[in-house]
This record gives sequence, structure tokens and C-alpha cells, in this order.
Amino acid sequence: MHPWLRHYNQGVQPTCGYPACTLPDLLQGSATRFPDSTALLFYGTHITYSELNDLVSRVARFFYKIGVRPGDRVAIMLPNVPQAIIGYYAALRMGATVVQTNPLYLERELETQLRDSGADTILALDLFYPRIQSIQARTSLRRVIFTSIRDFLPPVRRLLYPIKARLSGRWICLKKAPSLYDFRDALKVIPETVGLSDPLPAPSPDDLALLQYTGGTTGTPKGVMLTHRNVIANAMQCRAWVPDFQEGREVFLGVIPFFHVYGLSTCQHLAMMTGSALVLLPRFQVTEVLHAIQAHRVTIFSAIPMMFMKITEFSHVDGYDLRSLRVCLSGASPLHAEVQDRFERLTDVKISEGYGLTEAGPVTHCNPVYGNRPANSIGVPFPDTETRIVDLETGERELPIGEAGELTVRGPQIMRGYWNNELETRAVLRNGWLHTGDIVRQDPSGYFFLMDRKKDMIKTRGESVYPREVEEVLFRHPAVKDVVVAGTPDRHLGEAVKAYVVVHDGHVIAESELIMHCRHSLAAFKVPASIAFRQELPRTLVGKVLRRALQNEEADVSVPTPSTRPGPRVAVGDAS
Repeated sequence: MHPWLRHYNQGVQPTCGYPACTLPDLLQGSATRFPDSTALLFYGTHITYSELNDLVSRVARFFYKIGVRPGDRVAIMLPNVPQAIIGYYAALRMGATVVQTNPLYLERELETQLRDSGADTILALDLFYPRIQSIQARTSLRRVIFTSIRDFLPPVRRLLYPIKARLSGRWICLKKAPSLYDFRDALKVIPETVGLSDPLPAPSPDDLALLQYTGGTTGTPKGVMLTHRNVIANAMQCRAWVPDFQEGREVFLGVIPFFHVYGLSTCQHLAMMTGSALVLLPRFQVTEVLHAIQAHRVTIFSAIPMMFMKITEFSHVDGYDLRSLRVCLSGASPLHAEVQDRFERLTDVKISEGYGLTEAGPVTHCNPVYGNRPANSIGVPFPDTETRIVDLETGERELPIGEAGELTVRGPQIMRGYWNNELETRAVLRNGWLHTGDIVRQDPSGYFFLMDRKKDMIKTRGESVYPREVEEVLFRHPAVKDVVVAGTPDRHLGEAVKAYVVVHDGHVIAESELIMHCRHSLAAFKVPASIAFRQELPRTLVGKVLRRALQNEEADVSVPTPSTRPGPRVAVGDAS
């Protein structure tokens, strides 16, 4: 018996049942069980499950009508709006594979992803069309379907939207043309019309559902191949993890981006398969989030640490009723203990920090939703998820409990491999085990602790330094608002430990004071050699600090000698 099973909440079983079906089948099931229940809420617009299922059928027919076929890749470049949900399930329903595309991508990044995936259709906001148009000729794109934020706004907001958009310089007016389609036309499709009444090709559980690209914050993004079976397994594991989950009655807050696999699995998939209401917010604004929680009585909130931090720092947070919250999940980047403690004191709701990565669909570990958990733990393995910790040198020797090494995992949520990249697939998938590239340790009771990424570990004076350990110490100083620690090239040390710090408004602190603070809690070789103060840290939309951007600033013409550099490592997708 695995030691971590004793920490499972009562009612959580070590194994789950996984239906042999597809994601659209699960949505159809929710529409059958809860036809009149609210599926989506968007600034006053309510869409029931029956209505959502009908819209998905119409758009699936439209995709087929304009030439999309099973196995084709359909890119979706949208924030969290109803069109993103409808287009997603519609593409899957007719057998296509979805390529989730970051709405913030600039032309170079967009072109790279579209060329690699071979997507020939994209559903995107009209605001993004100039970017798409500028690179379309260099990709395989043959169809662009545009939509507007206002398409699903309630009537009054829809009328006011053009005025506000023009005043902000964000108004764009597109006209249909060959290969350029209006999403509103897809909503008008009637399945019974001539030529559209034949059954659509039915996808199977082992067909590709997603080409989910890794974040690329530490290297070139790779397309992770996730089947319907993979992503349904992870959603079912998330469902099983909440022992008092009430299907058809939960209310999810959908502000975590759905183009990111963490938001997709723990929010979109989980809500849609259980007949729950999903409140959509296209971007994170503290007042909108707090208002949504209060107005819609949100019960489940998947977020990233930055969101929890912003909520606790908001000066008027006490004016909102957050008592409906019951389950709060944190992922995508490490949740520092100070942020967690502040949020839990504010709301009296425990944050369950989890761990995962795109290649695992994504969640493999999580802290129990209820009860105590050790500080800084990423929790215990999900049901049906096997875990080993292996040595960093060969990745083959299993280490004893308590010793830090590379985390490897195996389970039904693990990817099929990387798209068109057999070499890197073989490097990270070995004998059925996914080598995560993350350094963890397991304590005797069965809890796991993330030390750091293998590639982020700092080698200084021949010693190993885990940046997260140093960050936790710095976070305990009352002046520190945000921090990241990275290794910078050093001619003599190999790498030097450097901290990048954001201080709270109104605080003034000297570099020497923070270094002295670290000396009280860290061995001398772990203490930062220098500290740089910043107004903010560079982050991705899902909250990951762009360490590479900071390290590039520190690049020196002198390259450290091979004997003092960490060995070359194969990049695995960013932990999410």
C-alpha cells in the first residue's frame, strides 16, 4: 500500500472509472442530464446546457461545410469567451484536433506554432486578424473564422461595445471574403438543411483531442499530443479529488486561461462534464473576480498564485462576500507559503496546491481539498497515478524515500508523445514513464515536495542550490512582495545566485539587509551574491516567471568552464 493513500480525503478512492467516450460525448451527457441548467455565464448572458449543445452541433456542421475534416488541426486563439467553448467542442465533435493558441502571441510565435501543427483553420477574435493576416501566407492556414467579444454580450452591452471599442482604439470591422468567415454565420446553421443531415464522422477515445503546446519559457515550444482518453482521465481524476462534489450544482469561476492546459482540465473540462455553471471572464481584474464570486456564489476557483496574491493585496477585499467558496486550487507555478497563508486567513478556505505539466494532461499530484497538509508540499499522487523518484544522472535508479531526485510518473493522463518530434519523445517517455525534469523529494508520510526544475537548479562552488528554497526565505521578509532566484554565469563560481526582488509599496530596503536576512536561514553557498530590485517580474499570462529573460540580461561574453556547468538536459514542457 502506498503511504500517501492515508492522506486521501474520505470518499476519494485510489482508482477511478474512465468511460470509453470522447469530450463531446461528456458534454452531450450533461445536456441530457441537466438540459435547463446554466452552462455558461458571460456578463449577463446565460446559456443552458441544451442551448450550448445545440450551438456546438451547429458550429460542428459549419466546420464540416467549409472543409474541415477528421484529423485536421483547428487552432483556437480566444480568451475565455463563449465562442472558445463552443468552437472547442464543435471541432472535437467532427473529429478535428484542437490547437490552443495563446492570444498574446506575436507574429513570430504564432507562425511557429501554426507551421509546426499544420493547422489549416483558426478561430480567433477579429482584433487578432492583423497578426494572422501578416503570417498566413507562410503557414498552412486556409480558413480564418473571426468573432467579436460582443457576439455573446447581452443586448445593451452589445450596443455599447462598438462605442467603447472605438474610444479605446480597439475597434475593427472585418467583412467576409473567400477563406474569411464570420462565426455568427456558423450559429445560424440548421443541421437538417440539404447536404448537412448526414452523420458527422465520430471521433474515438484514442483520437487526438489536443495539440497542447508547452509554454516555451525555457526553450522551443513542443506540441504535446493528448487524446480524448488522456484528457477525460485527468478531468475524472480532478472530479474524484473533491469528495463532496455536487454535479449540476457547482459554480466554477473561469478566469484561468483555457488556452492553458491547467485551466482547460481543472475548470473547463471539469465544469462541462459535470453539468456545472461556468462563469467566464476574459481577463483577470481583481474587482471583476471578487464581484463574480459574490454575485454568482462561486464554489470552485482554479487560479494561479499571482491571482491569490492580487486578491489578498486588494484594499477593499473585505467589502465582498466570498463565503460561497469551498474549493480553491492553485497550479502553473509555485505557491509561496506567505501568499497561501494570507489568502486562507482572509477567506477561511484552504488552497489545494497541485502539481503537473502539459505532458501529463496536466495534473499528477495535489494536496487534499480538506484537512491539513505540510507547508510547501505539492501533495500526493492522483488516483491511478504511479510515481517514482530517480537519480539525476541516469534517470534509471530509484531513490530511497527522503532523497531528492527527478520525478517520473505513469498513468492514464500521460501524453502520447510530442508532435513530429520522436527524438524528444524518446528522451522523456521511457518504458511508459514520463520523466518530468523536476526535482522532488518524498517524506516518510507520503507527501511530495518540489525542490526545483533540473534546468533551474544552480550549481555554485560545486554545490547545488534550489532557487525555490532561497525564494521562500526571501518571501518571509515583510518588505518582499515578489521574488525569483536564478543562476547567472560567474567566471569563478560557475554560477552565482542572484535574486530579483519586488518590494511592497511604501517599503524601502537595502540589498545588504536582504542578504543578511538570508544568512540567518541559509548555508553560505545558498545566500544570493547580489539582489536586483524591480518594479515587476516578467511573467507569462499564467503566472510563470520568465527566468530565461532575466538570465539573458545577465549573459556574459565569458562562458563558464564545462567543469562548473550543469550537464546538458533535455527540456521537458513547463510545469503547469
